[in-house]
Amino acid sequence: MLYLTRKIGESVIINDNIEVTVVDIRGKSIKLGFTFPSDATVLRREIFERIQEENRAAAVGDDEALAEALKGAAQPAPPKSESGGS
Repeated sequence: MLYLTRKIGESVIINDNIEVTVVDIRGKSIKLGFTFPSDATVLRREIFERIQEENRAAAVGDDEALAEALKGAAQPAPPKSESGGS
């Protein structure tokens, strides 16, 4: 792992086409800004790991593992009922 020290407004460049800029620092939180090509995929680690788990479960065809991986996924909203207006 590479460790860098940057101040607000300073950036790092990755592979000539991805720029990561320190936008703000508040306490233990750092706000980062990313500039990257439109064909690049950027995911938070927890989302990436969940997608990988779902893909593994689907590839195995294990319905129980897939159901477990999907547990906690957002449920679709129930359809709105139309009022008669009489």
